[in-house]
Amino acid sequence: MNEYKIVTDSGCDILPDVLKEWGVPFENLNVKFESDTAESTNDALDPKVFYDRMRAGEIAKTSAINVEQFSMLFKKELDAGYDILYLGFSSGISNTFNAARIAAEQIREEYPERKIIVVDSLCASAGQGLLLYLGLQKQKEGFSIEENAEYLENNKLNLVHWFTVDDLVYLKRGGRISPTLAFVGGALGIKPVMHVDNDGHLVNVSKVRGRKAAIKALADKYNDTALDHKNGTVFISHGDCIDDANLLADMIKAKAGHAVDIITYVGPVIGAHSGPGTLALFFVGKER
Repeated sequence: MNEYKIVTDSGCDILPDVLKEWGVPFENLNVKFESDTAESTNDALDPKVFYDRMRAGEIAKTSAINVEQFSMLFKKELDAGYDILYLGFSSGISNTFNAARIAAEQIREEYPERKIIVVDSLCASAGQGLLLYLGLQKQKEGFSIEENAEYLENNKLNLVHWFTVDDLVYLKRGGRISPTLAFVGGALGIKPVMHVDNDGHLVNVSKVRGRKAAIKALADKYNDTALDHKNGTVFISHGDCIDDANLLADMIKAKAGHAVDIITYVGPVIGAHSGPGTLALFFVGKER
């Protein structure tokens, strides 16, 4: 039985240095400001500089990973002697997973004796990162590639995502809210509380007035639905609002006695659609 590598993409919003430490190969989605002449990979842009440019009014566009990029990534690991378990960015948000699926189908013809399994995480940002982390723990426990793929498939809909944003204009640009709601919500200080549903789509669930109320709403979701309040793994990602991320972490620790495991940036590719001030919480719960 061949050893296997768990492979992912930058939609997971786990820093490249951390992915390297975890031994996880990955491919980058791309982002480009309208004023730039060329695209940049997700990890080539300093997140703080990226969000400062957004605050200054610049508009960023993103692009998925193509089939050829995945083919090169997969072949590199196959040629090194590893089978591949790819955990990908939600198909409900990006075409990236579909490109990986096509690449895997094509490569299987060249490597008929090898195993290439692709799993649609139906997750985004550090939610994908948390599911990746859990898969790595199962690999360390001795799960085979098939057992791990089954574990990820069976548990991905328990990977809970809760988001809020600070400025509704970015959701308006992406067509997730109407211009009228963005204008009225901005004037009244309305903040949306959103989650990623079972189809991997980002959906608006409720609205609260004020930033602190939105952060408290995220913490309340953890208290209401987490499977293991004391020992469960918790990730937070943020769009250059580390003070708010730390406040959320403190709220969770105060109520549940649980320290947050990782606080990371919402990377430029996802941040291009959610904007500065995005705050997101991820944990394993009873259901999404």
